[in-house]
Amino acid sequence: PITFPHVNTTMLIPVRCFTCGKVIGNKWEWYMDLIMSGDTEKDALDKLGLRRYCCRRMVLTHVNLIENLLNYNTLQRASTT
Repeated sequence: PITFPHVNTTMLIPVRCFTCGKVIGNKWEWYMDLIMSGDTEKDALDKLGLRRYCCRRMVLTHVNLIENLLNYNTLQRASTT
């Protein structure tokens, strides 16, 4: 299984699946708990009730970009120039 050394629970996962509109935003923390407890990705998604491949894709391919975007604080940069 994939290990996540520093799980940040303030991730901005989309609230709904882009394709079918199913609510998936409330499943991220449960998904991470299942992965950390040793379940495979497939088993975790099955336990969460994500059967459609579009919803599974939304959870599996989510990347937390908010940490990277915080490095580019435009207000702070404007005050130094």
